[in-house]
Amino acid sequence: MSKYNRIKGTQDIYGDEMKYWHFVERKTKEVFSSYCFKEIRTPIFEMTDLFTRSIGDNTDVVQKEMYTFEDKGKRSITLRPEGTAPVVRAYVENSFMNEGSPLKLFYNGSMFRYEKPQSGRLREFHQIGAEIFGSNLALADAEVISLIYDLLKVMGLNNFIVKINSVGCPKCREEYKNVLKEYFKDIVSDLCDDCQVRYDKNIMRLVDCKKDKELVKDAPSILDYLCEECKVSFDSLKEYLDLMGVPYDVDSSIVRGLDYYTKTAFEVEHKNLGAQGVIAAGGRYDLLVKELNGPDTPAVGFAMGVERAVLALKAEGIDIEDNGDVDVYIVCADESAVKMGLEIVSDLRNDGIKTFLNISKRNFGAQMKHANKVNAKFSVIIGADEVKNGYLTIKDMSCGEQTKVEVSWFSKILKEKLNNLME
Repeated sequence: MSKYNRIKGTQDIYGDEMKYWHFVERKTKEVFSSYCFKEIRTPIFEMTDLFTRSIGDNTDVVQKEMYTFEDKGKRSITLRPEGTAPVVRAYVENSFMNEGSPLKLFYNGSMFRYEKPQSGRLREFHQIGAEIFGSNLALADAEVISLIYDLLKVMGLNNFIVKINSVGCPKCREEYKNVLKEYFKDIVSDLCDDCQVRYDKNIMRLVDCKKDKELVKDAPSILDYLCEECKVSFDSLKEYLDLMGVPYDVDSSIVRGLDYYTKTAFEVEHKNLGAQGVIAAGGRYDLLVKELNGPDTPAVGFAMGVERAVLALKAEGIDIEDNGDVDVYIVCADESAVKMGLEIVSDLRNDGIKTFLNISKRNFGAQMKHANKVNAKFSVIIGADEVKNGYLTIKDMSCGEQTKVEVSWFSKILKEKLNNLME
């Protein structure tokens, strides 16, 4: 057994698992491009104050889950627990507002939260997300929701539902918080330990508690307390989604766990993943840019958990082609065969043919076994006869059929054989 093991809550991603990750990443880039989003990459750690100020001191993320440490400069540093705050910091610091509005950005990277590890929820996890800066219209919210809907459909997923809500603005939210205080005041002691703390510090989180579903199911809905501006915005969002052909459910229990949300909040839940069914979520955060010392800038965005997207693909049995397979394995019998192989391998790779050149001391038989192990479609055999007479032997690894081909015709014949496999 290895002396060094991966840390609890992390994973090694390799082998067949990679095809799912590459698929998700490839499809997201295609969809983001079609919506005209530009990629941004932010540091994996930031000053701790960025997250305490943006996410909120009373959230579970800040109080329980952040990986925070003091660096050699005696500064408090935190591994990013979510992607929006760093993107907003970059927006302000680099004066992205000068590029014009609206500005559309997307990101892909590791996030870190100290939680109980379970399927789809690790301590190092990966999110793909997007942000739109500079539009206060519900149309921007609808575009973000439409984007994630299109992305999941492009990936082949069907068994999911988009859920939307409004969490209001600071004005109407205060009234709603007071209503909740009154509603729960006589049953606080019956709530779970977390909710007993949230009653005083973050009461809106009570309505989406998974432990106290029975106690909160009849709680007042925030939709009944929206101000006129928030109500118009939410009604417009629903109208736009209807016009875009995006199906949705209204769920007033969606409040999200971060303090920076205003107005629109949404989740996308996959029906096959149980407790970890939320594969994407987001909403509007019109006050955050200003809170982080930027200009008054409305914004909206979302994040999708890559691990959960992969679980959803597997749950729906979506078959993904493994683009990592080897097209051609060059089998060389001796040093003179290696030299002959080197004359053709560059041309093959330049033509986009995935070529595995034997670079070990394996004998001929071991090379053929290895060609099978790496799922090579064809092997190109270069032995003493091939070197002496100037030809190559192409072996179809699926059936064992062998074809002798002159070197001058080799590339053309091999491409034809590969193309025939694709048909």
